[in-house]
Amino acid sequence: MGGESMILVARVAGAFGVKGEVRITTFTEDPLAVAGYRELKSQDGGPALTVLSARVAKGGVVARAKDVDTKEAADAIRGLALYVARADLPQPDEDEFYLTDLVGLTVVTPTGETLGRVKTVQNFGAGDIIEVDPQAGGQTWYLPFTRDAVPSVDIAGGKIVATPPQEVE
Repeated sequence: MGGESMILVARVAGAFGVKGEVRITTFTEDPLAVAGYRELKSQDGGPALTVLSARVAKGGVVARAKDVDTKEAADAIRGLALYVARADLPQPDEDEFYLTDLVGLTVVTPTGETLGRVKTVQNFGAGDIIEVDPQAGGQTWYLPFTRDAVPSVDIAGGKIVATPPQEVE
């Protein structure tokens, strides 16, 4: 899949019941969007999981998947990361963006001082966090992706304005 940008949309959380259904934790605004893509991919663009049907459940969706018809088969794919090609996602509205679009942007202070670049955007369960690779080198640091910490995002301009926590400076 030559250089195609893949976007993480979900992860298999494990089996649901005994009939081979899988619990899927979704990272999409609409949990059922993952069912709409049907052919979910692995990070390298190869096939990962084909969703046959899905319904909303606490924390994501419960789905039936092609070739997964036992609890054991569903448990065997626990942790499987599910991606779609960036080109397959709908274009965001003018004032919206995908978190993946932040990766690589320059991080500047409100006064214009360059702090580094966005390395990754993570979510460990308590909200989105931006990992910043510092301009001067050294240890990466994390910034909560909140209005207070990141008052402005300029995708077209290639930068985000950030107010870092005091201990980072």
